Amino acid sequence: MAPSFGWWDREAHRGTPVIVKMENPNWSIAEISSPDDDEYGAGEEFAVPGGGARKGARGKNAKQITWVLLLKAHRAAGCLTYLASAAVGLASAVRRRVVSGRTDSDAASSLPEESPVLRSRFYSCIKVFLWLSVVLLGFEFAAYLKGWHLSAVEMHRLVLPSSLGVRGLLESLYTGWVRFRVEYIAPPLQFLTDACVILFLIQSADRLILCLGCFWIRFKGIEPLPKRSIGASEDPESGGEDYPMVLVQIPMCNEKEVYQQSIAAVCNLDWPRSNILIQVLDDSDDPTTQALIKEEVEKWQQNGAHIVYRHRVIRDGYKAGNLKSAMNCSYVKDYELVAIFDADFQPTPDFLKRTVPHFKDNEELGLVQARWSFVNKDENLLTRLQNINLCFHFEVEQQVNGVFINFFGFNGTAGVWRIKALEDAGGWLERTTVEDMDIAVRAHLKGWKFIYLNDVECQCELPESYEAYRKQQHRWHSGPMQLFRLCLPDIIRSKIGFWKKSNLIFLFFLLRKLILPFYSFTLFCIILPLTMFVPEAELPAWVVCYIPAAMSFLNILPALRSFPFIVPYLLFENTMSVTKFNAMISGLFQLGSAYEWVVTKKSGRSSEGDRISLMKKEPKQQRGASAPNLDAVAKDELEPKKESKKKHNRIYRKELALAFLLLTASARSLLSAQGIHFYFLLFQGISFLLVGLDLIGEQID
Repeated sequence: MAPSFGWWDREAHRGTPVIVKMENPNWSIAEISSPDDDEYGAGEEFAVPGGGARKGARGKNAKQITWVLLLKAHRAAGCLTYLASAAVGLASAVRRRVVSGRTDSDAASSLPEESPVLRSRFYSCIKVFLWLSVVLLGFEFAAYLKGWHLSAVEMHRLVLPSSLGVRGLLESLYTGWVRFRVEYIAPPLQFLTDACVILFLIQSADRLILCLGCFWIRFKGIEPLPKRSIGASEDPESGGEDYPMVLVQIPMCNEKEVYQQSIAAVCNLDWPRSNILIQVLDDSDDPTTQALIKEEVEKWQQNGAHIVYRHRVIRDGYKAGNLKSAMNCSYVKDYELVAIFDADFQPTPDFLKRTVPHFKDNEELGLVQARWSFVNKDENLLTRLQNINLCFHFEVEQQVNGVFINFFGFNGTAGVWRIKALEDAGGWLERTTVEDMDIAVRAHLKGWKFIYLNDVECQCELPESYEAYRKQQHRWHSGPMQLFRLCLPDIIRSKIGFWKKSNLIFLFFLLRKLILPFYSFTLFCIILPLTMFVPEAELPAWVVCYIPAAMSFLNILPALRSFPFIVPYLLFENTMSVTKFNAMISGLFQLGSAYEWVVTKKSGRSSEGDRISLMKKEPKQQRGASAPNLDAVAKDELEPKKESKKKHNRIYRKELALAFLLLTASARSLLSAQGIHFYFLLFQGISFLLVGLDLIGEQID
């Protein structure tokens, strides 16, 4: 009897037997050709469904098909099991957060200078807005069930259907509410909506122009080139004109996790030791950390490094005060340039050789800024999203501004300053929490030019927990508003050109530091939910979906490997708008939290991978160079130890309140069939919910 063939025989299978393995190592099956199968081997012609004949076709036995189906079923079951376990894990994490009861207000209570009423005012407004929306949702749902739901056209005409028969208190209330919102709420809301849409389009145009500028730089191959490479005619050991005197500063404060790798990386810079001095500026208030850092510095001193340890007795002014104190040392006058590296930054040995030559024969140059790269960018979802943002900042914003304007905000680290430019600008000031941007603006007003090197990278860490990232973003967005209030009169009175003044005021400060967080929070977290309850004020779908998607695509271009995260990136940026808006308002009106400075917590992950490469370059140590001080250890053991603060995840009340507000608005949008608005509100609400429960970033058991 001729064998029959099914649809799986449309392709010939030749060669060695096929082995199918299940995911479970205990399950496996192998298809082994038998003598019975050989009689239907190559050379025979068989009819196949659909007409025609196939030569050398091999049939599939029922046992093989059964195992293939079992394989697919096993994979499906494994997927369902994974989803179930993930859901259980998520539910248990949520339960732990709620039971622990630790909220962001607990962390804020450590700020005695800020009024509790002032701190909770923003949250109270959101909470009142949430409860009002819940009441309105119930009211609208009841009206919808009774057939009182009106279309937008009917609402504008203020005509209720005759079937309602406006009788009773509930009908009168609904009629009054419709009339009130049409006459008094919709017009100002529509005006605010239109204003925010215009600001959104202006900011989007600015971002598009920056991307086009970056494309032009790539297309033309534009890059800053030094007039002469370093060490072309001088002996690197003896120094000389090609090796100017360089001061290297490492400001740190309780950086117990990363101090070793940063000191090692700087001490391995390829520069004549007679022409370099390294200052370790330790502001730690922990005696144990101070002792460890001091011991590390002494070890490198014994190895021949030109390095000193400085610790301030009066620790005022945070990082700016630390740098200002170091620049007041008498020996600083012997140095021409100063390179600054934060405690988690690890410059490559050729860093100075690639940055310092740009100062040669360029007396107008005040700053050379290098790009940041991140050793933990793939650690979790939070670090991946941060990497997208910062890649756009360095690849596009910094590079375009550096090439076409010769000005950008100093990033506070991984940069080399001409000491004369720092002194001409007035030195480091402690008046804001963004001392790096402050000194850059003042130097720009004095006529100094900046160069950004996109091909010179310096490795560092990204915050891995949402709490650390949130505090960092609060400082980065409140500080510019403090600075804007202080610098605006100086910018107006300065002697720089009109276009440079306009760039500073309208683009650098207003558009990118004030308008961006304002419209992002107002448009997507306030106006959009409001339009669900006031349908007369319309927000077009292209504002909610298409333009944000296009801008997110532009933002992700410098980090194309992160393209699968484009949707989480869009949602997370809108989620962070509440923190950025709050910080912007605090800085603009000088509220208590505007002057909060919290050192970003580091994990020290980079110390593991980079220490191996540094060991080869590290000079051989004397046998007794790094011997532990046993007397000090014994003394520390006798002293009562302070209780270390345990890390834990928190619940963020503002984000949770906005999550429920957006989810309520998404439920309301179903009554009026708002289309894309429902999906946006739903996923944005879920995003706020995950962030509010601190389920993004580092998870702590």
